[in-house]
This record gives sequence, structure tokens and C-alpha cells, in this order.
Amino acid sequence: MPSEFALIDAIARRAAVRDDVVLGIGDDAAILDVPAGRRLVVAMDTLNTGVHFPDDTAPADIGWKALAVNLSDLAAMGAQPAWCTLSLSLPASDAGWIDGFLDGFLALAALHDVALVGGDTTRGPLSVCVTAHGFVAPDCALRRDAARVGDDVWITGALGDAAGALTQWHAGDERDPVLRARLERPTPRVAAGLALVGLANAAVDVSDGLLADLGHVCMASGVGAEIELDALPVSPALATAFDAARRRILQCTGGDDYELCFTAARRHREALTAIVGNGDVVMTRIGRIVPGNAVVAFDGDGNPWQPPRRGFDHFEG
Repeated sequence: MPSEFALIDAIARRAAVRDDVVLGIGDDAAILDVPAGRRLVVAMDTLNTGVHFPDDTAPADIGWKALAVNLSDLAAMGAQPAWCTLSLSLPASDAGWIDGFLDGFLALAALHDVALVGGDTTRGPLSVCVTAHGFVAPDCALRRDAARVGDDVWITGALGDAAGALTQWHAGDERDPVLRARLERPTPRVAAGLALVGLANAAVDVSDGLLADLGHVCMASGVGAEIELDALPVSPALATAFDAARRRILQCTGGDDYELCFTAARRHREALTAIVGNGDVVMTRIGRIVPGNAVVAFDGDGNPWQPPRRGFDHFEG
């Protein structure tokens, strides 16, 4: 069974390098060069087995998702990813598991030119913590506190797929492969986030559910929002797997989509419609920012709709 330091060496051998990494894996800390005229943006997320991914998730998929959720946070800030650190808690020293994990983790890192520059390994229940670092020009970051009354509310991609896969898993049902892929290998909308700089006013990534995450924007900005349920984009896989009532709940409150929800002035509608983000992602206008302090969703008849809950909360019973 490999030692802790043998595992670290194995990770270091596979990690990519960048010219702005002065000192990477192998010392007490990394030394990094931040480009002149840029500010550093830092995000961190932890993934735990049985909470963020099913117990039977492949190591490569865990690795991919661990980095993806952090790159999604950078995307929501309009930041260009650069570096990351990785903290692993493992039940046992398993070189094969590490290799598989790195297959997914480093594949996504390579897509976005992200260098792994340090971290930690320890023994314990399976848990993965990643800190991602990126750059943004001064005063250009997309923030939650900048939504303005009269803004449109937009969403990238489609909502509810990942939550649909989790629902199937918890029910013991066969998991649709398309929905499962959206849960296990989410696509961080990095290109879309970069393209939104100068167009969007405020942004957030949808990790805990549309209503909950848009609610964070409204609270920070001192505004309210109105959402049109019939405008929410839905994937063919989700439409096939769930009826309309259940689908609506998954789209609004399910989370784990890692799409971007953002607000922008009406004058930018044409420019936003023309944007192509990461791959062939689409952007859909789903509502508006209004005076108030709450997010209200309306059905096709114009009636307010109340879900069982607003989104995911780790400490909610």
C-alpha cells in the first residue's frame, strides 16, 4: 500500500505546469505570479461521498466534478481560471483510485489550462476539497450585489437534469445516462462567464437550486425577481423521465446544475442572444428584476407558484 508521500509524488508527476507557477507541489506552499493589472479570484468547494455524489460514482467522475464545481464559481465571477489546490481525505491509500481520480480531474484542468499547485492528503471518510484561483480585471468581476431593477434574468443551458439523476438514485430507480452524466460531469460555463463581462450586471452559479441561488443575488442587491416557469429551458432527457409537475420542482429547487444565472440590462438582449459560451450552450431569458426582496415564480396563467422548498440546504432537516 503506497505511503502518503508516494501518493503525493504520483500526483505531482501528473500535474501540469504553467509559466506563472514559480514553485508548485512539493514544498510547504506554492509561489505564484499574479499578472500585472489583474485581481486574484479564489473559490473553494468540498465534495463528500453520499452527499455530492452517489457511492458508486467512478473515481474519474469524482475528480472531474471536484474541479468543475470550483471552476463554475470562477465562471460566475467572470474570472479566467489559472491554478488550483487539492485536499483529499481517503479511507485507504489506493494508487489505482488516485490514478482514476486524476484522469477526470486533470482532463478538465487541461481543458481550461489550470495547474494543480499543491494540497494535502489524509486518511478519513472520502472527501475532496478544491480551491481554485483565477484572474479578473479590476472592477470587472461579476458579483451578486449588482442586479438592478429592470434587468432581465437569464440562465445558461438547461435546469433540473442533475437533480433528476439524484432523485432516481435515491428512489433506487435506473438512472438515465444523460441525466447521470449531467450530475457526475457538470460543465463549468467558463467561456460563457468570460463573455458576460461587460454585459451582465450580477451572476451566480446554480448549485443549490435556481430559486435559492437567485435569492442570494436578490438579497445582496436589495431587489426582487419574477420568474416565468414556462420559460425555463428543459432537456429532452428530463422531459422524458419526469412529468411536468415534478420537473418544475427539479428545475427550480434541485441544484447541482452548475449553470449560470445572471441579470443584464434590456439593451443587451441582442448581444446576449448571440453569445456562444462553453461549447454550444444557449442562454434563455426567464424573468426580470423588480422592486422587492423575494423571488416569485409564476405559472402559465400568471399565478404565483410555491415549491415545497426553495433549494438545497446542507443543514436543513
